[in-house]
Order: sequence, then C-alpha cells, then structure tokens
Amino acid sequence: MPLALVTGPTSGIGRAFAQALAAQGHDLFLVSKNQERLDAVAIDLRDRFGVIVRTECADLTQRSDIERIAESAAKEPIDVLVNNAGFGIKGGLLSTSVADEQRMLDVLTTAVLHLSHAALPGMVERGRGYVFTVSSVAGWITGGTYSAAKSWATVFTESLAVELSGTGVRAVAVCPGFTRTQFHQRAEMDMESVSDWMWLDGQSVVATALSDARAGKTISVAGPQYKALAGLLRVLPRPLVRRATGVRQTSDRFPRAR
Repeated sequence: MPLALVTGPTSGIGRAFAQALAAQGHDLFLVSKNQERLDAVAIDLRDRFGVIVRTECADLTQRSDIERIAESAAKEPIDVLVNNAGFGIKGGLLSTSVADEQRMLDVLTTAVLHLSHAALPGMVERGRGYVFTVSSVAGWITGGTYSAAKSWATVFTESLAVELSGTGVRAVAVCPGFTRTQFHQRAEMDMESVSDWMWLDGQSVVATALSDARAGKTISVAGPQYKALAGLLRVLPRPLVRRATGVRQTSDRFPRAR
C-alpha cells in the first residue's frame, strides 16, 4: 500500500489530510510532538480505515528531531509527503522574542526543506509521488515573520514544481485562508471580528488540494472568497498591500526616541 508522511496530523488541516489519505488506502507515518494525541489519532484511523499507522514523536523546532525524521523519510518509500506542522505567534517582530520567531521559522521552513529533500529522491526514482506543503494566503500579505515564511513555502513549492517537471512527482502549495482549527487559539489570537463567511474547514481545504493536485495545479486555494482575494493580492501594488495588511508595532512597549 502507498505510504504518506504527515506532520502535525493531530488536528485541523493535518488531521483532515491524514483522514483523507487513509480513506484512499494510504498507510500513514504521522509526526507530532504530542505522543498522547498521536496515539489517539492512530487508533481512530486504524479502526476506521484498516490502514497501518506508524507514529513518531518529534519537536520540529529542534534540528535534531528534524534530522531524525528526515533520515526516516529518506529510508521509507514515501508516496505522499504533507508538510503541515506549524504555529503562529501574536504580534510583530518588535513585540515577540527572537527565540519564538526562530522556532516558528524552523517549523515552517527548515523542517519543510529537510523533509522534502529527504523524501523526494525516492519519489523521483519510483516515478510517482506528491509533496503537499501547507502554506497560506498570508504569504501574499505583510503579516510579519509568519507571512514571510509562508511566502517562502509557496515559492519553494513553485520551484520544486518546475524542477520536478517530467518526473511523475508533483509539488503543491496549499494556501488556505482562515480555517477552523486550533491554530488561532494556541496563538492566543482573538478572532471574534472575523465574519463567518471568511472561515473554511479543514476537510474542504484538503479536498480542494487533492483535486487540484490531480488536475496538475501547483497552487491550491480553497473557497471562492479566497480565490478572489489571492488573485487580487497578487496584482495589487505592494505599497497598498503593506498599508492594508502590515503588522504594526505596539507604541506603548516601544516608545519613540526622544
């Protein structure tokens, strides 16, 4: 049976990917930093779909754990890699610690780079496979380090798509907007002002991504509202995007020099 490696599979988009791939008959290699939640997901997916589920507890903010999982990915016959693990932090660069910013970058970029580099040679050799990297519509705005990391993820995926042309392997950047997951709660972000029509669910994001992958698309945006927004953000003048979406520093914490 085909094998899929999914990072961050215990909730949200990662959980939806794991479920959708299990339903298609993929055995699973699930990676998360919470072993208890991993075990619960593994039991559920084994019972519901009859697939083999292997779990590895790893903290992808740690280079040693990234390298350990990458080493396993290089040895396993991975058919689908889902780079989903991630988190956000509240505030701009001047209101956060550099350690937290670096941890976020490690998960959103370094882990993606290492796992993709490890899994892709085997896919190319076998002439089949998919690499899904969960990016974001935020990659087209100016939302601090998170936006910059998601911009990297999208361009990295586009570059892979060009490099992989003709190999039978495809790379897809999954670029959702606001999605009902635990992402915002964990970052202690107040999202009450976001209208209901702006919210997506993980299942629809994943269904769109899988459909777009089969259609040969490199960038997958779910929901008509975000398809329109993504198109607009890519043609608007950047000064306008900066004014509309930029993260502003907190003036009371960082007073102006006298």
